[in-house]
Amino acid sequence: MSRRLWMADEVSGNRAAIIGEHARHLTQVLRAQVGQEFDVSTGSEIRRARVSSIRPARVEFELGETVQSAAGSAITVALSIFKFDRLEWAIEKSTELRVDRIVPLISARTESHLATSAPKRLERWRRIAAEASEQSRRVRPPEVDEPVKWKDILSFPAATKAVLAEGEEKLMLETALAQGSNPIVLAFGPEGGWADQELAGFRQSSWKLASLGPMILRAETAVIAAIAIATAALRQR
Repeated sequence: MSRRLWMADEVSGNRAAIIGEHARHLTQVLRAQVGQEFDVSTGSEIRRARVSSIRPARVEFELGETVQSAAGSAITVALSIFKFDRLEWAIEKSTELRVDRIVPLISARTESHLATSAPKRLERWRRIAAEASEQSRRVRPPEVDEPVKWKDILSFPAATKAVLAEGEEKLMLETALAQGSNPIVLAFGPEGGWADQELAGFRQSSWKLASLGPMILRAETAVIAAIAIATAALRQR
C-alpha cells in the first residue's frame, strides 16, 4: 500500500513541515506519531519522510530518498465559471487528471452573482486542488489563477489553443490537437455557451474551434472528456 502523501507548507534542506489545519488533520484525526513514515511533496519532488516533531498546528518531517520527480502535463484548462458545486468538481477532477494550470473565466453568459462571488472562492478552489493533488499523488498542485475576463486569455502563450464550441461541426477536438504541438490550452464556455462575439474573438486570435461530437454535455463532463483526449494526444507525440 502506498504511503499517505502530504504537500509540504515549508521546506528547508532535508526538513519539511505542514502547518495549520493541514497539520491538525494529521495530528488530531489521523493521530500521527513521531517516527511514523509518510511521503511528502516538496513542490519539485516526492520524498520519503519521517515525522520528527508534532505540535497541534505544526508537524515536522525529516526527508529521505526521492520517490518521484515533477512532470507536468502541458495542459491548461480555462473554465468559464458555472455553478460552484459543479465547477469545484471539475477543478478536483482536472487536478486528478494532472492539468498544469486552471484559469477561471468570466464570460458574457456567466451568471452575474457567480462572477461577483468568484474571487471570494479562489482560496477554496486552491485548497480543493491541493487536497486532490495529495489524493492522486501529484508532486505539486496545478496553478489556480484568479478569475479573469475571457478576453484576457485570447493571447495566452500556448502552441495549441482550442475552444470547445457546441456549434462546431467540422473539426473534432482530437483532430485539432493532432495538428498542433505542446503546450495545450483548452477553453470551456459557461452553461449557456459562448456568445457570438466571444467565438469571433477566439477565431480572430487564431484559436481552433473544436467539438466533442454531437452530444450535449454538461460543462463539467465536457471538461473531463476534453482533458482525456488532450492527454492521449500528448502521449502520441
